[in-house]
Amino acid sequence: IDTPGHAAFTAMRARGAEVTDIVILVIAATDGIMPQTVEAIDHAKAAGVPIVVAINKIDLPDANSQVARQRLMEHGLVSEEFGGDVQCVDISALKKTGLDTLLEAVVLQSELLELKGDATLRAEGVVLEAQLDRGRGPVATVLVKTGTLHRGDTVVAGTVMGRVRSMLNERGENLKEAGPATPVRLVGLSAVPSAGESFHVVESERVAKQIIAHREDERRAAPEAVSRPQISLEDLFAQAEGEGPLELNVVVKADTQGSAEALRESLLAIESDKVNLSVIHSAVGAVTESDVQLAKASDALVIGFHVRADNAGRKTAEQMGVDIRTYQIIYEAID
Repeated sequence: IDTPGHAAFTAMRARGAEVTDIVILVIAATDGIMPQTVEAIDHAKAAGVPIVVAINKIDLPDANSQVARQRLMEHGLVSEEFGGDVQCVDISALKKTGLDTLLEAVVLQSELLELKGDATLRAEGVVLEAQLDRGRGPVATVLVKTGTLHRGDTVVAGTVMGRVRSMLNERGENLKEAGPATPVRLVGLSAVPSAGESFHVVESERVAKQIIAHREDERRAAPEAVSRPQISLEDLFAQAEGEGPLELNVVVKADTQGSAEALRESLLAIESDKVNLSVIHSAVGAVTESDVQLAKASDALVIGFHVRADNAGRKTAEQMGVDIRTYQIIYEAID
């Protein structure tokens, strides 16, 4: 399961480190250690997961894998060549050099860790990613951690439930069942679950509804998290007089949970003395009429990432004068 290397996808890399047994850290023999590399090492250490290092791009003329090994030592990863216990493998993804050796290193590591899963249990696992598919409805990419997931099983993920209508593997092939360590795209949920949510199979729909009702009661009882900065009366008076920072409210819609999360965090990380930016809502799917109405009520800008407005959303935006900006590249949205 690959996680993006872009700075915005911190949460996705953290989830990746938490759900896996072995991390393959890919670094370039030309660039060496980047800020995201250090962050990925920290995530793996925090999750207590062993690392196998793949030093990529060794086919390039300026590649120097020894320098990369030396730089890794600064971050507590000492390769076997330097007397440590971290396996470092030189590879070229382009030329497919060293990939067999890399796979052997992963298998060796898994044997040392004695990684095993019981396929006879009811399936449990984690939601890695989730999105709203136009044809299939809510689709979740899940990783089965233990047990076997069967077509027709009733599953619960957070406050979302459903019956497994179909499961697809990474090649788009339909599966009847998925055992431990199998990632699948699962169709049949009632709504889009949150990425990072754990899921498990229950004996019946009735039990699933009971679990969800209990979780919803707990959430309602919990104190609400404040998502936007609280503005004091002084701030409001300053704004009325034309002084102090301006408020920019944003509604974020994206094609996947991971993208919505990454864009939201990137926008909130923009530093400015002149503007307070609040993401008042972020979700998966096309920009809808209700998104536009929320934006109008909050004087917000709507940002669509890899999604567009549906017909009702577009018409309502035109009538209400709400600005919808759509982007395909995260850098452009941030700019």
